[in-house]
Amino acid sequence: MALNQELEAVTKAFSGHGVDEKTLTTILGKWDPLERESFRKKTPHFFSEDHERHFQRWDDHYVRLLKHEFVRFKNAVVLWTMHPWERDARLAKEALKKGPSSYGVLIEIACTRSSEELLGARKAYHSLFDHSIEEDVASHIHGIERKLLVALVSVYRYEGSKLKDDTAKSEAKTLSNAVKNAHKKPIIEDDEVIRILATRSKPHLQAIYKHYKEISGNNLDEVLDTTKAPLQTVQCLCTPQIYFSKVLDAALRIDVHKNTKKALTRVVVTRADIDMKEIKAEYHNLYGVSLPQKIEETAKGNYKDFLLNLIARGN
Repeated sequence: MALNQELEAVTKAFSGHGVDEKTLTTILGKWDPLERESFRKKTPHFFSEDHERHFQRWDDHYVRLLKHEFVRFKNAVVLWTMHPWERDARLAKEALKKGPSSYGVLIEIACTRSSEELLGARKAYHSLFDHSIEEDVASHIHGIERKLLVALVSVYRYEGSKLKDDTAKSEAKTLSNAVKNAHKKPIIEDDEVIRILATRSKPHLQAIYKHYKEISGNNLDEVLDTTKAPLQTVQCLCTPQIYFSKVLDAALRIDVHKNTKKALTRVVVTRADIDMKEIKAEYHNLYGVSLPQKIEETAKGNYKDFLLNLIARGN
C-alpha cells in the first residue's frame, strides 16, 4: 500500500464511532519517524503546526474526543457484562451528574423497563450509592421536570392486560385539554397529566394514545414536540421501538456530541435481549436502511463488531 493510501486509511481509522484497531496496528506499527511526520503534516484537523518551535502538536479537543472513541469498545463490554439492575443504576447516576441534557436517560429507564426491572434498578442504586434514586432525582433536578421525573422513577406500574376503556377515553380528553391550555399552564406542571403518565399501565396508556388521536386527529407525541420530558415519556411508554430507533439514528450521525454518540452503546446493550428485533424493523421502516448496515457504515473496529454481534441476537 502506498504512503498516501496508508495516510488515508489511518485518518479514516481515527474517524467516526470507535476506532479501527486492526488498521492502526498494521500501519502505525511499521511507520518510521518520517512517515509519522508526514501523517501529522497532512492531517491539519488532527494536528496544528507550531511554526516557532517547528513541530506538529495534537489538537487538544480532538485528543479528548479520540480518548472517548478508544474506550467505546471497553465501555460496551463492561455494560454488557453488568447485571441489568446495576447497569441501569449506573446509567441513572451518570445522567444525574451530566445534568439536564441527559435527563432523557432517566425517562428511558423509568418507562421502558418492566416494574420489576425498575424496582431492581432502584435496589441496585441503594446498594451502589447509599441513596435512593428518588432522593437523588429530587435533590439534583431543580427545573420544572422534577415532579414528573420523581414520579416516574418511583412508580411500580400494574402490568396486567385489564383496563377500563371509558377511563382511558376520559383521560385522553384530559390530556387533550391540557395540550389546548398549554399556553396558560405548561403540560409538565399539570398534576393530572403527571398522574396519568406516571401511574397508568402501559396498555392503558396505549389506549389513551389511540383515543387521543380519535379525539384530536393527531398523535399525542406529535403535539408534544416542544415539551421534551412529556414527549420522551409518551414515546417510551407508548411507542418504544420508534423512540429507540430515533435515538439510534441521532447517535449514528457523524460529528454529533459525544453524549449523543454514547446512546448507541446504551441502546444496543440494554435492548439486545429485549426487543432489538422490533427496533431493527422499525429503524428500517423509518429510515429505509437496515440498522446493521448503518452500523457497518458508521462504526469501526472491535466496537463495530461487538455491536453487530449484539444486534444479531434473536434473529
